[in-house]
Amino acid sequence: MNEKATALATFGAGCFWGTEAAFRRLSGVVETSVGYMGGHFENPCYLDVLSRITGHAEVAQVCFVPEEISYQTLLDVFWTIHDPTSLNRQGADRGDQYRSVIFYHSSEQQTIAQRSKTELDRSGRYDKAIATQIEPASPYWLASEEHQQYFEKQALKQAASPH
Repeated sequence: MNEKATALATFGAGCFWGTEAAFRRLSGVVETSVGYMGGHFENPCYLDVLSRITGHAEVAQVCFVPEEISYQTLLDVFWTIHDPTSLNRQGADRGDQYRSVIFYHSSEQQTIAQRSKTELDRSGRYDKAIATQIEPASPYWLASEEHQQYFEKQALKQAASPH
């Protein structure tokens, strides 16, 4: 069997449920999960992160096939699913756990992410500067099962409930 090589990408763009949902539907993405990255606390749970004591961001981790979808395409999606000019806030969600952040897994990803951010900043698309942080990937802590594919689970619950 000739399996194609995969790579990881990790993005924080506000609440991780919507971030994960946006990437799950893309061709070339083979798996997604939600969790926490960028903090200083071992094995945090949702309530730990919500309390703002861990320093973690809510993130979606994306396993993708670079031959089928480029890292730049993933970045293009990332930029469109949230407001990258908003510091520590997306919509009604406030706190550093909702920050806009790209965690790179290689020097190539770092270069592509920096270039993409600079191009977006210069494009004039936003009135404010891009606040997105670009940081090296750090330990990834998987969120509990109830948070994985959250929107899909909610749709199934609604479909199964009597009307």
